[in-house]
Order: sequence, then structure tokens, then C-alpha cells
Amino acid sequence: MGLALSEVLQHVENFIEMLAAERGAAQNTLDSYRRDLAHFGKHLGRPIAEATPECIRDYLAELEARGMAPSTAARRLSALRQFFRFLHAEGLRDDDPSSAIDSPRRTRPLPKVLSQKEVDRLLKAARTYKGAEGVRLVALMELLYATGLRVSELLTLPHPAVQQGRTFIVVRGKGGRERMVPLSEAALKALENYDEVRARFVRRPADAGWLFPSRSKGGHLTRQRFSQLVKELAQVAKIDATKVSPHTLRHAFASHLLANGADLRAVQQMLGHADISTTQIYTHVLQERLQELVEDHHPLAD
Repeated sequence: MGLALSEVLQHVENFIEMLAAERGAAQNTLDSYRRDLAHFGKHLGRPIAEATPECIRDYLAELEARGMAPSTAARRLSALRQFFRFLHAEGLRDDDPSSAIDSPRRTRPLPKVLSQKEVDRLLKAARTYKGAEGVRLVALMELLYATGLRVSELLTLPHPAVQQGRTFIVVRGKGGRERMVPLSEAALKALENYDEVRARFVRRPADAGWLFPSRSKGGHLTRQRFSQLVKELAQVAKIDATKVSPHTLRHAFASHLLANGADLRAVQQMLGHADISTTQIYTHVLQERLQELVEDHHPLAD
């Protein structure tokens, strides 16, 4: 026997009240749940409390056919899951029709990647800066592009991390895992030059332990200040500043290595990725570039 419309609406309102009272959901969140449930009800054409797993699968298939982003479809499915769990917990349904439904596959967004020419322009622009801060900026940029360090790893490098005569640094990354990353000749030269002016940035004895000391609370150059410097550098190099950040230099390091024949496992180790699937995103970037190369330069391309 079907449920009356008023009864279904009451179930929805009881569910919304539970979210507000027991989970402290914000009003925007509550409104979003109402809209998502109403949208499903419109698709279903009958009380949503009576939906079957097939109904939910058909709904998700329609969303996909309409080109809805997987992240949005997943959010709508999440609203349905929570609603049906509520009904089941309250004894209003004997089952949960959403329990056997797989979430829409979310595609990981491809990282913004600078071309090798753009990175060259950034490095050349850094060398136009004068004084100790200019020398430090060159060291930061060369070291970041040569190693692909996370910005937090770069800025919290201890001073002994770069030892004279060594062509690599030891980095302590996520989960306390240590890895060795080789340094390029350009990075070694930039660090050698920086070592001559580094003492000017040591304001307090406690800050001397950092490779890039500053007057900040933490004693080292902050993410915010470095990001600001990189954005300013992009403007000097006449590159769209929205494309450039410390993290895009890490992406550039990985994609340029792979473009020049580096082994994916080696890149994984240098980036400090625990899972190679995280590193494999860069192969998608390269596939796009190779496709563009064929389309632009192949003699049989239209």
C-alpha cells in the first residue's frame, strides 16, 4: 500500500529535523538535502519512501546521461543514503534500498602544469631580483623545481639537510617517511650562493636551525609569504598568476621528468607518494599533451 503524500512529506521533515537537532547541520545543508530529495521525488513520480534499488540506479543513470558532474551526483546519492538509513532506523522501512548502490566514480582533477618554457621564464625572472632576498628566491625556486618537494617540506627543511659535497637531500615527508631526492647542478649552485647570505635572515638564535629562516612565529619562511612571492614572480615573468603556485612547480617537476623518459616508480619515490596511483595522474597529463602534439603536427592530421 502506497504512502500518502502528506505522510511522505512528514518523513522528510522528520529527517531534516533529525539532521538539525542531532548533527547540528547548518541551514544551507538542510536546504540542500530538501532540494536533493525533492529532485529525486520528481524523477521518481511517486513517494520517495517507496523507492527500490532499481529506482535509485535509474536516477543516477539519468544524472550521468544529462552530464552531471560525478561529485554532484555523489552528493545527491549521499542525501538519499542518509534519508533511507533514517527510515530504516525508525522502522518505517524493512530495508535500505541505497545500501547496494555504488557511488558515482569521481574523477580526480588534472593538475595545472606549467610548460618547461614557462618554468624557464620563472627562473630567469627570479634572477632579476636584487639583494639577499633575490638570492634566496632563486634558491627556493631552483630547489623546488629540482626536487618536487611539497611546499611544507621545502620551507621546513633543517639547515643540515643540504650538506656540502652531497648531491642529494634527505626529506622527511608525510607519515614521517624519509626519502632521498637528488639535486640538479643549478639547484646546488643556487644553494651555494644562498649560503653566503643566509645569515641575514636569522633574526633569533632559535631560527638558525632552518634552511630558510625568517622572523615568523615558526622561525621559517611561511607558506603564505612564499606563495605571495611566487605570484609576484609570475607577474614579472608575464605568466598568468592563477596558473602559478608553489604546488604547480611540484606538478611541473613530475610531468617534465616523465616527459623526458623518467621511470614512474622513480618519480613516485621522489615525490614521496605512498601509492603509485597518486603518481599516475601525471601520465594522464602527458597523454593529453601527446594527443595535442599528434593533432598539431602529424602530417595526416586535419
